Amino acid sequence: MQANVAIDRPIDVAIIGGGIIGVVLALGLLKRDISFTIYERAPAFREIGAGIGFTPNAERAMIALNSGLHDVFKKVSTPNTEDWFQWVDGYNHDDVSDPHGVKEELIFKLYCGKRGFEGCRRQDFLEGLVRLIPEKNIKYGKSIVTVTDKEDGAQVLMGFQDGSTSEADIVIGCDGIRSSMRRIMFGEEHPATHPSYTHKFAFRGLIPMARARAALGNDKASTRFMHLGPDAHVLTFPVAMGTFMNVVAFVTDAEDWSLEAGKFTTPATKDDAVRAFAGFGPAVRAIMGLLPDKLDKWAIFDTRDHPAPTYAQGRLCLAGDAAHASAPHHGAGAGHGIEDALVLATVIKAVENVSVGSRVSRIGTALRTYNAIRYERTQWLVESSRVVGELFEWQDEARGRDPEKFGREIDWRSHQIWDYNIDEMIRDTEAQFSQRLQTESPS
Repeated sequence: MQANVAIDRPIDVAIIGGGIIGVVLALGLLKRDISFTIYERAPAFREIGAGIGFTPNAERAMIALNSGLHDVFKKVSTPNTEDWFQWVDGYNHDDVSDPHGVKEELIFKLYCGKRGFEGCRRQDFLEGLVRLIPEKNIKYGKSIVTVTDKEDGAQVLMGFQDGSTSEADIVIGCDGIRSSMRRIMFGEEHPATHPSYTHKFAFRGLIPMARARAALGNDKASTRFMHLGPDAHVLTFPVAMGTFMNVVAFVTDAEDWSLEAGKFTTPATKDDAVRAFAGFGPAVRAIMGLLPDKLDKWAIFDTRDHPAPTYAQGRLCLAGDAAHASAPHHGAGAGHGIEDALVLATVIKAVENVSVGSRVSRIGTALRTYNAIRYERTQWLVESSRVVGELFEWQDEARGRDPEKFGREIDWRSHQIWDYNIDEMIRDTEAQFSQRLQTESPS
């Protein structure tokens, strides 16, 4: 092995993208005294979409990454009235015994843990996180165009659309499903560069809680429900400290989605949503009728059909949706991105704490360790999210509408996500990095 080499300066990390995962990663690095800069292409931080929820594993990862970010989440999250996630038949309804009511048959319920799987508005969460980051660590209006990982051991060179350049020891793409970093790493023609349409879209909106309670009752409006039906389903949960009910109404779409100007959304109206769910029961129809008049229709894309072959390449890597965008049916994509951030913060700190080999070789080993720890679990989520999306819309021929079969499937898949041992993940990361240093370092 080469002689131990002392680190002459701190490692500097470039985070491409200032969405939730980029900011969360920054807070993990900040906690560990690792130098970083966020490069955000927009003139300010903003999150697209209304509500977001985090499963129990994601909350444990938040605490391990930086307890301050978990404090922010709990400050802006809205407790459900019950600690149970409930799946109900939103389609069939007994019009004779309950002609005007909104009662729905319970298909399955799953305990989330005390104050588990709570939701908040995306923008509220992001704004709270950004307040924890020093302004000097953020650069706006920086759209990444080129990244050169020099073989001579010099820092990685980044080029931006405005003509400016910058350097860093590690460049991490946290720039979402339409990741420029993924394109840079694999090339424009590589299939993994382009996400795929899942043939589902969603109407998303917020309903004032007073109106939701008047139509649905307090219990149904202020806890997490999934309303199932043929070829469509609706997720509802409270956000903004109980002042709004978040609605995500999914519809299967046989057509292809045109990506004109790279847009995953198109304007829609409440009438579009009402027509799409006209055959459902009174509860779902009431929800559609309460949506705002102007909506957006969101195409659901993911990376299942053409996954990234690796999340790490030299001193470049991907995290969150840039690495493994999944459909939102598990409500766990952002949570898996937080797990990514924790592994990255852990292994980058480990690089600073050892002096075996060169800095470049240690960073390469660290990012390969990150890939090894995260790849299988995150790719499973991408696949499983497609599976449960079909279950929610009674498209799974083997299980159909059978409550017992449905419950068994949802139970094990949910616990595969929720019960993940975060402490063990950290230990495995440190152990694998140490082992790889011994086997990969040149002698």
